[in-house]
Amino acid sequence: MHNNAMPSGSHGQVAARVEANGRPEGIPEATVARLPVYLRALYGLAERGVSTVASEALAAAAGVNSAKLRKDLSHLGSYGIRGVGYDVDYLVYQVSRTLGLTQDWPVVIVGAGNLGRALANYGGFVSRGFTISAMLDSDPTIVGSRIARLTVRHVDELEGVVLRHKVSIGVIATPAGSAQAVCDRLVAAGVTSILNFAPLVLSVPEGVDVRKVDLSIELQILAFHAQRRSGSAAADRGRGARPHAVNGRGRPPAQDFAAQELATQG
Repeated sequence: MHNNAMPSGSHGQVAARVEANGRPEGIPEATVARLPVYLRALYGLAERGVSTVASEALAAAAGVNSAKLRKDLSHLGSYGIRGVGYDVDYLVYQVSRTLGLTQDWPVVIVGAGNLGRALANYGGFVSRGFTISAMLDSDPTIVGSRIARLTVRHVDELEGVVLRHKVSIGVIATPAGSAQAVCDRLVAAGVTSILNFAPLVLSVPEGVDVRKVDLSIELQILAFHAQRRSGSAAADRGRGARPHAVNGRGRPPAQDFAAQELATQG
């Protein structure tokens, strides 16, 4: 479960510099993007009862090289202990604090279709500090139904839901045609962080953060790599075949066959 308390056993590690607003100072965006990956690996280690971890082992679990991991964690003020490694519980705390996960974040999901239902039923949100406070939809056959212990409300209640639950993060799981309008209403209601699953690039004012998740794009990228691997394998098989020799020179099989036909006819 999500824990706000700083764990013990933090000796030998330096607290990260923070700005007046409590956010860590000067952390590159690329590092921020990798921190959730490190946190996931750390949770896995903690669940297996691992108390300390070397940078090489943590880097391998996160899928990055150890030098990059050490540099990333140095932005948090965490340098580990030579010969011992990183204290897992304390590093979980440091990364969680940096990501803002030492408090609970109320989330509203707009769109209660198959994707919205799956997101609402995902148990990992609560354990990572996110509470699904409400689900909204415009379909009268869905409004009023129960999903993940929530009663689906009509999207007309969006502004009131945001205000009542102090929603900070909005999740858009609607069709593309309605996504921008939903986004505009979320922003107008005071939501400044949006996770967008709709196949559409949203337009938002400065100061609003949008993360786009497009599963079809990810699949297309995987298809590209699969095709490239398949093509490389085919090319390797082609290079492995020895060309036929005619007069001591290599010649592709089709040309060699044509030459034999001509010789026979002559």
